[in-house]
Amino acid sequence: MEPKNIDLQKFDPSRVRNFSIIAHIDHGKSTLCDRLLEFTGTISQRIKAEQFLDKLQVERERGITVKAQSASMFYELNGHMYLLNLIDTPGHVDFSYEVSRSLHACQGAVLLVDATQGVQAQTMANFYLAFDQNLTIIPVINKVDLPNADVERVKRELKNLFDFDEKDILLASGKTGIGIEDILKAVIERVPGPIGVRENTLKALLFDSWYDDYKGVVCLVALQDGVMKKGDTITLAQLNISYEVLELGIMYPEQTAMPALYAGQVGYLITGMKTVREARVGDTIHLAKKPVAPFPGFKPAKSMVFAGIYPVVAEEFELLHEAIEKLTLNDASVHVEKKTSVALGLGFRCGFLGLLHMEVFKERLEQEYNLSVISTAPSVLYKIRLRSGETVDIENPSDFPDPTKIEVIMEPMINATIIVPSNYIGSVIKLCEERRGEQKQLSYLSEERAILVYLLPLNEIATDFYDELKSISSGYASLDYEEAGYHEADLIKMDILLNGKPVDALSSIIHEERAYYAGRDLVARLRKVIPRQLFEVAIQAAIGSKIIARESISALRKDVTAKCYGGDITRKRKLWDKQKEGKKKMKQIGSVEVPQEAFLAILKK
Repeated sequence: MEPKNIDLQKFDPSRVRNFSIIAHIDHGKSTLCDRLLEFTGTISQRIKAEQFLDKLQVERERGITVKAQSASMFYELNGHMYLLNLIDTPGHVDFSYEVSRSLHACQGAVLLVDATQGVQAQTMANFYLAFDQNLTIIPVINKVDLPNADVERVKRELKNLFDFDEKDILLASGKTGIGIEDILKAVIERVPGPIGVRENTLKALLFDSWYDDYKGVVCLVALQDGVMKKGDTITLAQLNISYEVLELGIMYPEQTAMPALYAGQVGYLITGMKTVREARVGDTIHLAKKPVAPFPGFKPAKSMVFAGIYPVVAEEFELLHEAIEKLTLNDASVHVEKKTSVALGLGFRCGFLGLLHMEVFKERLEQEYNLSVISTAPSVLYKIRLRSGETVDIENPSDFPDPTKIEVIMEPMINATIIVPSNYIGSVIKLCEERRGEQKQLSYLSEERAILVYLLPLNEIATDFYDELKSISSGYASLDYEEAGYHEADLIKMDILLNGKPVDALSSIIHEERAYYAGRDLVARLRKVIPRQLFEVAIQAAIGSKIIARESISALRKDVTAKCYGGDITRKRKLWDKQKEGKKKMKQIGSVEVPQEAFLAILKK
């Protein structure tokens, strides 16, 4: 359809379908979206961009979806033209906040399962996200054209786990285009239209926003009731600020301007907002002076992993501040506060939903804003109950209170669901036990695959758990997790001393059983990166006043006896003793310069 021929007025809520595609990572969502967009003529065969909706550079490089993207399609069935709004969502566990937000704007979801891999951890998590919001779920088995596809097994898994009827399960292939027509037909026939009344006053949900260099803040909105026209004055309920609608329209598949949007439709909106804080995701939009009951909004995302982000060049701090503001508009699940570090200067402390989330955020800062940044090792938030009865939250070891005042230390826990082939169960259980895990459940999906549920400390997962899980299971295990509150733990603060002086930036919070090994490892690594001084340097790991590990860096020595030819040995001994005394004196007054590489060696674990 040509954009100029589109008349949105014809599409009342009964002719609109809003649906998203949800699946585990790598099950082919973005490829299926390409075929749907091509089949409905939204993108022509000429602009052959694989994964058309993955617009970020980091998404294309890694082959993952990070940002939910929407596109509108027009499709004719039984002589009626329908407007379909499709939202492609991320599959990785770290971006489940994006998924839950996108589902708020939908009435149905296509649950995609890979015919070769079957149901995986994130498939289950996304199914329950959609199920909790009472969406109509259409099960689709993708990649049926592959030689190793096992459709019958996957059908059994869908039936056993989610109670789907076999005749409701569709077969498709995003690569070759098999079953695309069936999916479109099923969406129109099974998914209900949005409940909305065009005659009521305007009420719309702002469910996504991003920053455009030329147009400012762009908001994605889903209209529940009423009509929004160009030139209207609208108000955002949370901030109670009014704006004029400068441009609005549908994503077809890029921004296509329209004179108005009507009840039930999803589109974009540009109002000339000046700052990024104004477009709060989850806000309710209504006409100025005509307030409506606001939507309940989204549950704010809870950060699981904290890391510091610092500019490599201190002068770039302001640029980094601006870039982070624009990115947090795009990704509302990142929490940011300013911090100063002894070692790295001014920077930010950011909270993320997971490790991949942190990596992607850092990569986007580097790619989209040309900044070079250092990120510190991820840490988590501890709760400490003091003998005085008050509870304090701590994420930085340097804020750790005096051990004599502490009654209980609590650390965050998670419930991890791991789906793994049966022959790898032993090694996965061993990994979880090593990470202080507690087994909650072990059940079998089929003869070949099992579901393990473990209670694990978040701190143990925050570094390299996911990578290790993938390597011991040859890449077949899948992980999904949710918070499980705080539990008591035997945690202690480990200090690093250089010549007896503690270095704040290098201290860490660690489990008592692990302290000795971690301390030994840390001092050995530091010994390699701290340059030799003119005096001996002692590197020690200490818990309170007890030293648990030590390494020494020997002094650089000048050859003081070079000018002594022959003669008695006492001449040389006299010079060596003099040098020894000098070194002693130097050690008392000399301070050790710790290079930035040393901090990075520690921070990068």
